[in-house]
Amino acid sequence: MAPKWIEQVTGSFEDKKRWKQYKARKAQLPTGYRTAIDGIERYFMYAGAVVNGDIMMQMLEDLADLIEGAAADQTPIRDIVGADPVEFAETFIANYSDGQWISKERKRLDDAINKSVDET
Repeated sequence: MAPKWIEQVTGSFEDKKRWKQYKARKAQLPTGYRTAIDGIERYFMYAGAVVNGDIMMQMLEDLADLIEGAAADQTPIRDIVGADPVEFAETFIANYSDGQWISKERKRLDDAINKSVDET
């Protein structure tokens, strides 16, 4: 097993392995479904603000499960994402909020207010 410091510099080897597996799953999708998952993934990367690699990979793997199931059942993408793909993506991201950087800041704010109340 590699020393922990190597993973601190390069990132988790397990997350990299999961990323490659996810990319391979995407490559197997029919073109229209692959285009949709690419667009949703891109939105997740910009709007998701997920900084925890494990949570990000879980979110992407769950998305792949959803899209693979839709492709297998030949469910149209619009039936999955609805009329507003942004709303779909935002709702999907909300289920993984623990991994977002803002969660840490929310906790810090809450802790600061609680501490200030205790000090007054």
